[in-house]
This record gives sequence, structure tokens and C-alpha cells, in this order.
Amino acid sequence: MKSISDNALMLKVKAGQLAALGLLFERYKKILFSFFYRMNADQELSEDLVQMGCERILKYRKGFKGDGDYKVWMFHVARNVNIDHFRNSSRFKNEDIQNFSELSDGARYVDETMGRDEELNILKLALDKLDHEKKEVLVLSKIEGVKYKEIGQVLNCSEGTVKVKVFRAMQSLKKEFLNIQKTV
Repeated sequence: MKSISDNALMLKVKAGQLAALGLLFERYKKILFSFFYRMNADQELSEDLVQMGCERILKYRKGFKGDGDYKVWMFHVARNVNIDHFRNSSRFKNEDIQNFSELSDGARYVDETMGRDEELNILKLALDKLDHEKKEVLVLSKIEGVKYKEIGQVLNCSEGTVKVKVFRAMQSLKKEFLNIQKTV
């Protein structure tokens, strides 16, 4: 069944063959969970948001055109689920960055004497200080490995705009990291 493309499966779901959504769910449940967990650092909430995301995909299946990449459409839906959840709950939790270490790999601003755990803790604190938009773009690009072009489609902006957003988010992260590092 792996040979059937994501778009073909979603077009089947759109046509009323709802069993195809189960295959898409199996393919993407870990990716969606990872996205939500990194945005929220709450396992139970992330599991709930994955389910809400699948429900929303089912609800809005008629909106899938099939001319773009399913993964981009899915992340667009997931992003809206996350935003709606926090708009409704009016709370924003910190994210887990254990696998976000590539941000600091080889970074010139990291003290060579600093231990890896301490570096990750400072990086987490710095990331926690970023606004939601900057966190989101870093999670999508650096953790989830979503290409800039696809992030642009999710955020409804150009690839160039995404590059600028990632650059600015990284600059803000670096600034926060250095400020925290000075106090430690």
C-alpha cells in the first residue's frame, strides 16, 4: 500500500472512501505528534491534537485540491489545530528541544567549556523566550525538516519570506541564548 501516493489517498478520502484516511494516519501520526509535542511539550495534549488534526482533515477533506503536496496541506491543518487550541485555552506551554540540538552544533557562540546538557537547557530557555511564530518556523524547519518552500505554503508566504523568518528566528534565538549564558 506504500506505493499509493499521499495525494491519491487523500483524493480517495475526499471522494468518500474514508478507510484511506487510516493509511494516511498511519503514515503521519508520528510526524504530527512530533510537531505538536515540540510546540507544546505535553504528551497527552499532543496525542489529543493529533486526533483533532485527523478529525479536522476528515471534516475539511473537500478543501483538499490534490494539486499540491498532501504533507503541506496536513501541516497547514495541524498548524490551525494548534493555534485554535491555544486561542481557546489561552495558555502556551514550553516545548521540548532534546532533538533540537543541531541549532547549537558548531555554533560559534557556544562556550567550549559548557557541557552538552547545560547547553541544551540554555537553548530550551532561549527557545521558550521566542514568540510563537518564531518557535513555529524553527520547529518546522529545524526539527521536522520541512523544506522552506513547503513552509511557505503552510504559512501562505513565499520561500524567500520563510528564509527571512528562519534567519530572524535564529538571530533571536542566538541573542536569547547569549543573554541567558551570561547569567549562568
